[in-house]
Amino acid sequence: MDYARAVMYMQGLKRFGIKLGNERFEALLERLGNPHHQLRVIHVAGTNGKGSTSTFIATILQGAGYKVGLYLSPYVFNLRERIQVNGYLIPEADFARLVTWIKPHIDELAQTPLGQVTEFELKTAVGFSCFAEQRVDFAVVEVGLGGRLDATNVVRPLVSVITSIGWDHMDRLGDTLGKIAAEKAGIIKPDAPAVTGVTEEEPLQVIREHAQRAGVPLTEVKPGRMVIPPPVRTAHWQDEGVYRLRQKVSVRTMDGVYRHLSLRLLGRHQCSNAAVATAAVEALRHAHRVEVPESAIRIGLEHATMPGRMQIVRRSPVLLLDGAHNVDAARCLAQAVSETFRYRRLILVLGMTRGHVAQGVVDTLAPLASHIIFTQPDDPRGRPAAELPESATVSLPPYEIVPRVPEAVERAMSMAKSEDIVLVTGSFYVVGEVPLEKWQPRRATSQEEGISYAASGESAGDGSL
Repeated sequence: MDYARAVMYMQGLKRFGIKLGNERFEALLERLGNPHHQLRVIHVAGTNGKGSTSTFIATILQGAGYKVGLYLSPYVFNLRERIQVNGYLIPEADFARLVTWIKPHIDELAQTPLGQVTEFELKTAVGFSCFAEQRVDFAVVEVGLGGRLDATNVVRPLVSVITSIGWDHMDRLGDTLGKIAAEKAGIIKPDAPAVTGVTEEEPLQVIREHAQRAGVPLTEVKPGRMVIPPPVRTAHWQDEGVYRLRQKVSVRTMDGVYRHLSLRLLGRHQCSNAAVATAAVEALRHAHRVEVPESAIRIGLEHATMPGRMQIVRRSPVLLLDGAHNVDAARCLAQAVSETFRYRRLILVLGMTRGHVAQGVVDTLAPLASHIIFTQPDDPRGRPAAELPESATVSLPPYEIVPRVPEAVERAMSMAKSEDIVLVTGSFYVVGEVPLEKWQPRRATSQEEGISYAASGESAGDGSL
């Protein structure tokens, strides 16, 4: 298969849905030579923040000179965002080759009682196989859904990380924070110290119990004690609209205080994610004697960027993208927008998928907006745009429904004046459908195929690994 056919084949597996449990996936990996057993893994779960925290950990380890694989879920603009080595996306040729190699094993398994491999299992198998081939020093692996029954939970981690516990995927993970925490704490294993940013007592107690049963120490990262937040900052611009703001945070750990760390990822929630990542690297350093100097922590945190996390595509009017898809993420986004920008009006473009509770997201973000455009991602799980205003329990500003995301963004930008903000949010699927090439200033780069990270003016690489 070439790359296009490999992607088409992988996406075709979506029809088999999500199947939690690892017996089938372990059988597939065994046929592939158990690539995951060759990896030194930092495993990251959580309701929100796990992608950013995983990226922080990966860039810190890169800053220390290690070769690092990063497996993310989900992607935003490019499927290959899921699988990176030292910041480079897996090349199309390698992706196609690995899918082609794995497909016969999937076909054989489908004829057994174990049944059909899912899309997520194939993606994860490609990631593990790529990292094993590349002989990475470490692999930072983000959980897909939950933890205990997630396909990634076949790894033997060096450190287990749980960023946060919130209300999401209750149909699969449970209807209390304690039940959700129990699913995510399923990644905690013996010989792997655990780190968490969870502060609510009910889920935190569950995580403590899992760590105790596994016989591993648990580091609890708490605001105020370990995270000294930055002052409120206002956006400023430089160099043809490229966003240059850095926020500062100081982190107190068992090893001391890291003062005035610089972050490109914006919002107070990213300060907490950076603290959790720092604690995870320290746990790795102490438990497994991994050399990570303070300079690597500083360099790694400052260079971490991600698409769809307070991503600024355009300056005037501001076009801001964020994948907030549950109430906790929406609250963090609302706070970050209010603290970072001065603006006249905010025009909200909001779309969501099924499986996430719409009410909390709509109720949290609507009060920020002068006008709302409800839309729908082009995905089988996309929630009809007309359902979103019906879910609100707060008074809505004037709104309209534009079903397709590109047209919804076009409509919002046509309404916006130079001092306004257009905020596109509600789902990474929605963010991923924004036509960046239309709204983003063109900048020369040596990596023409890389993801453009407008928030930092940089591109992820796309070279041969």
